Amino acid sequence: MNPLYHQAKFINSSPHLKNTPADEGKEIAFAGRSNAGKSSAINTLTRQNSLARISKTPGRTQMLNFFEINEHKRFVDLPGYGYAKVPWDVKQDWHKLMETYLTSRKSLCAIILVMDIRHPLTEFDWQMVEWCQHSDLPLHILLTKSDKLTFGAAKNTLLQVQRDLQNVTIPLSLQMFSSLKKIGVDEVHLALDALFELAPVAGVELAI
Repeated sequence: MNPLYHQAKFINSSPHLKNTPADEGKEIAFAGRSNAGKSSAINTLTRQNSLARISKTPGRTQMLNFFEINEHKRFVDLPGYGYAKVPWDVKQDWHKLMETYLTSRKSLCAIILVMDIRHPLTEFDWQMVEWCQHSDLPLHILLTKSDKLTFGAAKNTLLQVQRDLQNVTIPLSLQMFSSLKKIGVDEVHLALDALFELAPVAGVELAI
């Protein structure tokens, strides 16, 4: 467990890349289907019940939400995708926003992809994997709501997802996770530590 993440605080929300924090330091973005438990995961990892907004209506995260970990590190909660019952043009706007963010944000150093362990690797999840490959971004996958399955069934799903992703060329890791039962929290903290540590600091000239 790393208490660093417990001091996370909300910075701002934006429907576009304007008015977002300066593109420097390091950011890890959380992506996932609208009902996969993305906001719950952020709250669990930071030990804060209401840091990331949780709604019973999937698709309420419609903007880029920034959270400061410390002066040089941030989390970003991306718009949930795939499930929300919203007009097609709104979904297109979300798609464009995420694509622009993923391909142009210099401080973005990794993606945490959140999937419901009962419904992994949807079409939208594969699209996110492809975006990460295109942008050469390391990817850590949380198979959430693992408490909904027996351990054996959850383990089998994890192994199947691992096999399905064996040809992915970017750095990739995955694990079981449950916000309700606090399963896998320490493992995510270790993954975050590694992802933040390995990434270069955007906006900083490195001596050669």
